[in-house]
Formats: sequence, structure tokens, C-alpha cells
Amino acid sequence: MSDKPLLNVGENSTLGDIEIAPEVIEVIAGIAASEVAGVASMRGNFATGVAERLGKVNHGKGVKVELAEDGIVIDIYVVMDFGISIPQTAQQIQDNARQALKNMTALEIKEINVHIVGVQMEPKEESAEEETEEEE
Repeated sequence: MSDKPLLNVGENSTLGDIEIAPEVIEVIAGIAASEVAGVASMRGNFATGVAERLGKVNHGKGVKVELAEDGIVIDIYVVMDFGISIPQTAQQIQDNARQALKNMTALEIKEINVHIVGVQMEPKEESAEEETEEEE
């Protein structure tokens, strides 16, 4: 296996240990955050942008997990839609991510920090329709 740290979940039993990789937490938190209404997209880097254009979806994009001694700290980087309440949407992202992680992994999360890195000014569907109309 890899040298990456794993989270030991569950009690030691005669059957063995249960360990969860931090990448799994990133994917769960990323999907939970992108499901919230008002989130236009998750922030990624150049490599994830190129990979998405080639058809590969990175569900952990825009999520950073830090394993500290006193708990797990998650940073979520999102681009919001214009016209929504940012504090309410950010709170909903935190609630959705915390609930999804609790249901799927039974891990207690110390912090979920939401970073707004941009605002999308126009809806995605309208921009695609405008391009079609311009071509005609």
C-alpha cells in the first residue's frame, strides 16, 4: 500500500481494522458540497481542469483534508452562483458535508471551513443557449 496516512475507524476486533484514506473523505465532502443549491462549481487546479475536459471527473476537487491530533479539519473551496445568500449557502455546505461524513464514515469532524473563491455571474444553461443562438 502507499505511505499515505489512514484514519483508523472502529474498535479493534478479532476481524481486523477499518481504515479510511483521506482521499475518501475528500470525495465524500466534495460530492456533498456540490449537491447544495447555489454552488456553481468546486475550485480545482490546472491539472484537474484539463482532466475534466478529457472526461475524467474528480469528485475530491476543491476539498483539502488535514489530519490533526485533535481532529479532522476540512477546507472546501467553492464558486457560488450570483444572487444567493452566501452565509446561508455556506452553512448548508457545512451541514451537508458533516452529515454525509457522519453517515458514511462515523467520523467526528473538528472543523469544516468554507472558502468562497468566486461568484459565477450568469447561469450555466443560459450561456450555452446564448452560444447556440449566436451561431444561428
